[in-house]
Amino acid sequence: MEYDFVPLPHRKPLIWPNGARVALVMTFNLETWDLTKPTKEKYYAGGPAVLPDVLAGDTPDFPNYTWREYGQRVGIWRLFDLFDEQGVKASCTTNAVTFERRKAMTDACLERGWELLAHNWEQGELLTDFAHEPAKERDIVLRSLEQYEKFVGKRAKGWLSSSLRGTLQTADILAEHGCTFYCDLLNDDQPYLLRTPSGPIVSTPYSNEINDFTLLTRRGHTTDEYRDVLIEELNVLYKEGATSGRLMNVGIHPHVSGRAYRIRALREFIQHAKSLPGVWFATREEIADWYLQNHESHIPTGATAKAAE
Repeated sequence: MEYDFVPLPHRKPLIWPNGARVALVMTFNLETWDLTKPTKEKYYAGGPAVLPDVLAGDTPDFPNYTWREYGQRVGIWRLFDLFDEQGVKASCTTNAVTFERRKAMTDACLERGWELLAHNWEQGELLTDFAHEPAKERDIVLRSLEQYEKFVGKRAKGWLSSSLRGTLQTADILAEHGCTFYCDLLNDDQPYLLRTPSGPIVSTPYSNEINDFTLLTRRGHTTDEYRDVLIEELNVLYKEGATSGRLMNVGIHPHVSGRAYRIRALREFIQHAKSLPGVWFATREEIADWYLQNHESHIPTGATAKAAE
């Protein structure tokens, strides 16, 4: 995998469909993790724990497990109700095991016609655990893509690694198997092309900054502060998007944003976004398909190739 280093001022203007200024992606993470793992090492279940004393993998950690499970049992349904009420769509990521263990969540996404993209096999299993075992990483990715196709009825177009922990070969594997976009890289406010041996794949950047885990769990922002951060980010991108379009991703975890006292922040942010002409509630597949067809109008000639390090 390699990509060009093109600083923002050196690019041609990015013109979104219908003259939109900001492509806004609201991401629900439909994640599922094991209660235990056959290991004495600390078990990383995908994100910071609500209690800091994380236990060994072979020991049930009920406070942290059930805190996260609240999102599956309650929080996600509060979020679905909110988005139905507001008439907007989300882009949902799902671990492969979610299709079997928590199928009601993936069914609810598909029933609404929303985007669903592959998100590893199980949330606590990181691809970087196998960074030096490429055959094992390939097996995880291919099993996840096969599970997706089995339950969705079509091949996956995009991928987000658990905790964004992809390797140097992840994008190559995805492009080889027909994916058009990859979400692990955090380095831009616009999509761009990654080159692989199987052809280009679009980086549709995720964001750890504009993410409820970062803002609410790691940094401890209040509901009002969470809303204000989202609105401020959108307002600046919207102003900049008048001359060259921007992309904004909001990462949402049902056990974090789906709490009763936090749902207001998303409601008021969505209402603000809807009040701005030129905010496109987009899916990543829409963004990737458009960019693959139009990227030549955005990137200047003579861009410097730079291998991803």
